[in-house]
Amino acid sequence: MTQPRGSERLAVHPVRRTVKTVAAALLMSVVLSACAATEPDSGAADAAADGFGAASIQLSWIKNAEFMGEIVAESAGYFTDAGFDSVDLVAGPPSSVEATVISGTVDIGIGNAISTGTVIANEGAPLKIIGATYQKNPFSILSLEDNGNIATIDDLTGKTIGVQASNLNLWEAFLKVNEIDEDEVTTLPVEYDPTPLFNGEVDGWFAYVTNESIDADLMGLNPVNLPLADNGLPFVAETFTVTDEALENDREKLKALLVAEIRGWTDALKDTDMAAALVVEGYGSEFGLTIEKETLQAQIQAADLVVSDETAENGLFTISSELQGQSIATLAAAGITVTADQLFDLTLLDEVYAQNPELLDYAN
Repeated sequence: MTQPRGSERLAVHPVRRTVKTVAAALLMSVVLSACAATEPDSGAADAAADGFGAASIQLSWIKNAEFMGEIVAESAGYFTDAGFDSVDLVAGPPSSVEATVISGTVDIGIGNAISTGTVIANEGAPLKIIGATYQKNPFSILSLEDNGNIATIDDLTGKTIGVQASNLNLWEAFLKVNEIDEDEVTTLPVEYDPTPLFNGEVDGWFAYVTNESIDADLMGLNPVNLPLADNGLPFVAETFTVTDEALENDREKLKALLVAEIRGWTDALKDTDMAAALVVEGYGSEFGLTIEKETLQAQIQAADLVVSDETAENGLFTISSELQGQSIATLAAAGITVTADQLFDLTLLDEVYAQNPELLDYAN
């Protein structure tokens, strides 16, 4: 089993630490912007003509199959083709993806609608989501056939569920939208290692379908998943987050990154075995990866999370108005008020596909 990490990267909690981190980054960005105001701007067109130099993308977790599209793009030279001398894929997890983006140390941060929506609502962070790899979030209440066997909402009654502190708000929102009284289940505070579930100490575990569920499967424990996305809490994940300033002033650079990302994910989806092998060959020893787990994660992503009717019609990373609304509703259920216009801006992606229509047909 690779290092345990539960689901902290998509969590609403702990808000205070995230807000403080983002607030500090906001202050620094104001200072840097003031200093930069006197610098001459040669224009986006000149930058595009001369190439974009170096860029960086903050990953929300370690370099594993979760980022197989980025890793394939790097290996295949798609970032170079798009005009970059180099693109640094910065391994996570950072204390806050949003703070890293605001500080200007990376061009794009890979996060999720919940955490980004939270800092926009609470701090007025100047951020936008410009696309999403995961059309469907990977959260799940994981149980085992011989322990818990939670296959439906009704199966939760009377069960003990291990929930990490960082995911408590999202768990409470899940109970709320499904009209489950908190007294009907026992919520047990836990860390991220799912061993208590595997040992039968709890009935269910707040988990990822792409992580702990795979561990259980590889151990022969017959996992049972109750996905949050299918049970009242749909929202996009693995989202591309940028600053409002970059959205206005670095459009060509961001579009070039998106083009390379789409090409990388297109190849990865077509050949998940290749993508998983590439991940393990490059980062297996550093991050304790196995080909068995990375292959399964790649397959699950390709089949269930990355593609949808929306992407089939409008291309990878697109977020339909309906899914934007669902993400906003999930935030509201967690007590966060933000509008779709405040959180999402898909104009860059619209321009990418208008200028590169061949990228739409990722399946072929």
